[in-house]
Amino acid sequence: MQNDTQSNTKDSQANRLSSEISLTAKDKLVSAIRNDLDLPALGSAISRIVQLSSSDDESIRQLAYLVLSDVSLTKKILRLSNSVTFRAASGQVVTSISRAIFLLGFDTVKTCALAIILVEAMSGKQADCVRIELTKALAASMVGRELAKRSYFKDAEEIAIAALFKNMGRLLIASHDHKLYQNMMDLIECGTYTEVEASIEVLGFNLDSFTETILKEWDIPTSIIHSIKAPPDGALSPPKTRQEWMQQAAELSELAVPLILKQTNPDETAIDVALLRRFGKTLNLDRKKFDKLMINATEETCTLSNNVQLSSPLLDEKKEIKSEAANQAANLQAEEDILSGLFLLNVEEEKSMVTKYHPSGKPFNAQEQLLIGVQEIAEMMASLDYKINDLFLLVLEILYNSLGFRFVTICLKDIKNNRYRSRYSLGENNAEVQRNFIFPINSSTDIFSLSIKRDVDLMISDASTKKVRDMIPRWHRSLLTDARSFIVLPLVVNDRPIGIFYADRKQVAPEGITTDEMRIIKTLKRQIMTALSSR
Repeated sequence: MQNDTQSNTKDSQANRLSSEISLTAKDKLVSAIRNDLDLPALGSAISRIVQLSSSDDESIRQLAYLVLSDVSLTKKILRLSNSVTFRAASGQVVTSISRAIFLLGFDTVKTCALAIILVEAMSGKQADCVRIELTKALAASMVGRELAKRSYFKDAEEIAIAALFKNMGRLLIASHDHKLYQNMMDLIECGTYTEVEASIEVLGFNLDSFTETILKEWDIPTSIIHSIKAPPDGALSPPKTRQEWMQQAAELSELAVPLILKQTNPDETAIDVALLRRFGKTLNLDRKKFDKLMINATEETCTLSNNVQLSSPLLDEKKEIKSEAANQAANLQAEEDILSGLFLLNVEEEKSMVTKYHPSGKPFNAQEQLLIGVQEIAEMMASLDYKINDLFLLVLEILYNSLGFRFVTICLKDIKNNRYRSRYSLGENNAEVQRNFIFPINSSTDIFSLSIKRDVDLMISDASTKKVRDMIPRWHRSLLTDARSFIVLPLVVNDRPIGIFYADRKQVAPEGITTDEMRIIKTLKRQIMTALSSR
C-alpha cells in the first residue's frame, strides 16, 4: 500500500509538473502574441475590411479608399483583377480599383484584399511553417469562394473570409514558436491525435478556443467566429440555416486543402470519397461538381499565391498530380503564364510606364491615363447596371491617379441647408477633410461661387499669387492651408448647379493642364452630367 501511495504521489507530481510546464508555455505564447506590435495593426486592418457590407454604398467607397491608401495592395489587386483566373467575363482590362469592384464584385475584391493583407503582415516571419499555414489559408479561402457560388443563402460569400481565418490559431502558433507548432503537427500527422487533442497535449489549451479568442479581439463578426466551429460528427444533414451551412462549408474548405496543394497522400481518391461521403448530400456536390470546384479553387489558389509572391514549400515541391481536377488546374495556370505579357493593355506594363512625374506629382502620361478613364466610364454606363455613386467614385479615382492630386472630392448641393457638402472623397486625410468641406450657396465673388455661377472649369497652377489668394474663401484657407494648386470643375445640368469636383496638391503645378487633357476632363464631366440628367 505504501508503494501504491508513493506511486500515486509521483504520478500526481508528474501531472502537476506537466501542467505547470504547459501553463508556462501557454502564458508565454499568449503573451508573445498579444505583445507582437504587428498584430494590433493587422487586426485593425482586417476588422475594418470584414465589417464592410456589400449592401452599403458607403462601404464600397471605404473599400476603394482602403485599397488605394496602400500602393502595394493597389498593385496586387489590379494585377489579380487582370489575371486570366479572376478577370471578369467581359474580358475588360481593369485599371482602377473602383472598376475592379464594379466588374469583379465587392466581395471578391474584399476577400482578396484580406488575403493579401494577411500574407503581407505574416510572411515577414521567415519560418517555413508560417508560409505553409498562409498557403493553406489562401487555399481554404478559395474553396470557400467556390462553395459560395453554389449556395442559395444570402451573403454566402462570407464563407471565403471564414475559411481564410479557420487556421488562424495554427498560423499564430507557427509565427511565434515554430518548435511547438512542429510538435503539434507531428502528433496530428501520426494519425492518433485530432487537432484539438494535439493542441491540448502540446500547448496546454484548445487551439480552436484560442482562434476564437483572437478573432473576438479583432472584432470579427460573430457569424464568422461561429462558422469556424466544427459541425457534428457523422453524416451531416442539409443545412436549415445559414449558420449551419457556414460551418459545413468552412470545414470542407479546410479538409480539401491537401487536394489543392497536392500534399503527399497514399491515396488521394480516398480523400475525395471521404469528403463526398460527408459533404456531398448536404452541400449538393456530386463527383462532377466536386471536381469542377477543385479545378477552380486550385487555379485561383495558384494565381493568388503567385500574385502575393508567397513562396511556400507546399507550392515549391515538384510532385506528381494524380487527380484529373488538379491536372486541369495546372494546365490552366500554365496557359496564364504563357499569355501573361501578351494581354492587350497589360496593367502592370501600363503602370510601369508611369515612372516620370512633374515636381507637382502630375504624371507625364496624364493624357493617356485620362483617356483610359473616359473609356472605363463609357463601358460602365453602357452596362446600364451601375449606380450614380459608382460613377462618382470612379471619376474621383481617375482624377486622383491621372493627374497626381493628393485630395479629390465631389461636393453636391444640399438645398435644405443652403450649402454644398462633400459627399465622396479620396486621398490624404480624406475622411476629416470631407467632414469639413462645406461652403454656402451664395452669389459672392469667391473662386468657387464664380466657377459654379458661370459654369467655368478652373485650373489654379499657383494658389499663392495675389489674384488667386484674394479670391480664395476663408473656409478653404482654414481647411486646406497647404493647397498650392487645385482645380474646380462645376457640375451644371440643364442650367441647374448640382455641385463641383475639386482636387488639389501641396505643390504648385507650373505645367498646368494641356488643351488635350482639358478636353478629356470635359468629356468626363459630360459623362457624369449625362448620367445625372437621365436619372
